[in-house]
Amino acid sequence: MESWTEYTRLITALLVILDPFAAIPIFLAFTKEYSTHERARVGSITAFTVALVLVISAVAGETLLRWMGTSLASFRVGGGIVLLLMSLSLLRGQPDLVRATPTESQEALSKSSIAVVPLAIPLLAGPGAISTVIIAMHRSDAEFHWLLVIVCILLVSAVLWVVLRLASRISSVLGTIGLNIINRLFGLILAAIAVEIMANGMKQLFPGLN
Repeated sequence: MESWTEYTRLITALLVILDPFAAIPIFLAFTKEYSTHERARVGSITAFTVALVLVISAVAGETLLRWMGTSLASFRVGGGIVLLLMSLSLLRGQPDLVRATPTESQEALSKSSIAVVPLAIPLLAGPGAISTVIIAMHRSDAEFHWLLVIVCILLVSAVLWVVLRLASRISSVLGTIGLNIINRLFGLILAAIAVEIMANGMKQLFPGLN
C-alpha cells in the first residue's frame, strides 16, 4: 500500500506543479485568433511535449546530475526552493516568474507556434516539474519503479490534454474567481510538498538532523 501511495502522491504533486488551470487563461490568450481545430492541435502538441520533456528528464536526470557534480540531496533542497517560490506566486495570485518571465510570454505572442515554447516549456514543464520527476525516480529501488514513474507522467499529461481541450468551457464555468480559488488551493498544497522535499534533502546533507 505504501508503494502505491508513493505514486498517487507523485501524480498529485505533478498535477499541482503543472497546474493546468493556471495555464488556461494564458493558453486562451495565446490562441484567441485560432480556430477550434487549431486550438485543439496546440493543446495536443503542448501535452505531448510536456510528457516527452518530463520522461526524458526522469530517465536522464541521474546522468545530468553526475555530469554537473551535484548530489541528489542538494538537488532536493534546490528543487524544493523552486517549488516554494512557485507556491508563493500561486498563493499571492501573482505571475510565476519561475515558469516564464513577462518578456518571454510577450515574445511568444508574435510566434506562429506557441505550443512548445512557452506553453510546454517553461510554463508547464518548467524547473519545478523537471526537478520533481528526477527526485521521484530515485525514491525507490523497486524493479518497475522507473516504469511506474513514467506511467504517472503520462497520466498527468493526459489530464493536462483534457483540460486544455476543454479550456474554453472550464473558463466559462469557473470564471476568474473560480480559477483563482483553485490556484490558491494548489499553491497551499505545493508549499507543503516543497517543505517536505527540502526537509528530506536537508536530512541527507546533514545526517545529524535525523
